[in-house]
Amino acid sequence: MNDITIIIISYKSEKIIYDFIKKIPITIKTIIIENSQNHVLKKKIEENYKNIAVYIKENNGVSSALNFAVEKVETKYFLQISPDIDFDFNDLDKFVEYAAKLNDNFACIGPRFLDVNPKSHKQINEKFEYSKINSIHGSCMFIKKENFIFIGKFDENFFLYFEETEYCYRSKKKGYYSYQINTIKVRTKGRSVEIKDHNQNFNNILIWHFIWSKFYFSKKKYGYLISIIIFIPLLVRINLKIIYHKVLRNKISFNRYKYRLDGLLKSILGKNSNLRP
Repeated sequence: MNDITIIIISYKSEKIIYDFIKKIPITIKTIIIENSQNHVLKKKIEENYKNIAVYIKENNGVSSALNFAVEKVETKYFLQISPDIDFDFNDLDKFVEYAAKLNDNFACIGPRFLDVNPKSHKQINEKFEYSKINSIHGSCMFIKKENFIFIGKFDENFFLYFEETEYCYRSKKKGYYSYQINTIKVRTKGRSVEIKDHNQNFNNILIWHFIWSKFYFSKKKYGYLISIIIFIPLLVRINLKIIYHKVLRNKISFNRYKYRLDGLLKSILGKNSNLRP
């Protein structure tokens, strides 16, 4: 346990994060990056948990928050985990065991996710104890700090989505592979962000960032021209959907596709991922 630091990135997660940190053994150093400027949360946690440090940070996205947290890590490994993950902290030992099996030569290690859609959440075959995988899901990533620094950290141009995919892709090019461990099992309990008002607008912001990041990652992987060719059919479909929902006066769907179009165009034009809640 002395070799691991827990990293949690929090954004409007006050309700769910209190229940989550109760499960963390007091012997494990934990860092919380609070992106929603919640000073009350920082005070409550640091008054009651001596093993947890909370840092208030301007919300520049997941990549920026994780890179900032890793600078504070003094242990050999860290586990970046979302507070909406149902995780058994006894499994931390398993992460260390498999890291030793791999001679610490890995980009990141992740668990098996239960009750997820196999079409959208790719995982290794269940019959294997562990195996290489193209990308580990960003909600639960076990990483050796030295490897993370050498590979080049997370790309801070990503505000949200695909940052872990790009990290795993870049790692593989440097000879560091990602692995999934089937003996470590987790569940996602639901979205960690709690938005009471303007929920539809928040969902549109997520849609914007998803498409922005998707094209940006494609550009890094395949190059600009090939990515344009790949995304032209999607660009056409989005515009047709906008026209369709405008005719039907379906305001919710119309706005959703407008956000999608704007995010894609901004990414194609090389504009920063600058839309914020």
